[in-house]
Amino acid sequence: MSALTTLLIIGTAAAQETGAGAARGGNSWFFPALGSFAVGIAAFGGALGDGRAIAAACEGTARNPGAGGRIFTMLLLGLALIETLVLFTFLTVILQKEP
Repeated sequence: MSALTTLLIIGTAAAQETGAGAARGGNSWFFPALGSFAVGIAAFGGALGDGRAIAAACEGTARNPGAGGRIFTMLLLGLALIETLVLFTFLTVILQKEP
C-alpha cells in the first residue's frame, strides 16, 4: 500500500510539466501506466480464477471419474470465458485514446 501511495505522490509531482509537454496536455505517461496496471490486475484475477477452476475440476473428477468428460468440457468453457475477460481488458487498454 505504501508503494502505491509513493507512486501516486511521485506521479503527481512528475506530472507538472512545462514547455511542449504542457502544451499538448501533459501526463503522457500516466494513461499507459494506468493501462498496464489494469492489465496486470486483470491477469492476476484471471490466473486466480483459472487456478480455482482447475482445482475444482480435478476434485470433481477425483470424486466421480465417470463424469470426467463432462467436467472437462465445462472446465474448458469456463477457462475460455475467464481468459476472454483478460483479453477484453487488454484490448480496452490498447484501443483507449488519451483525453
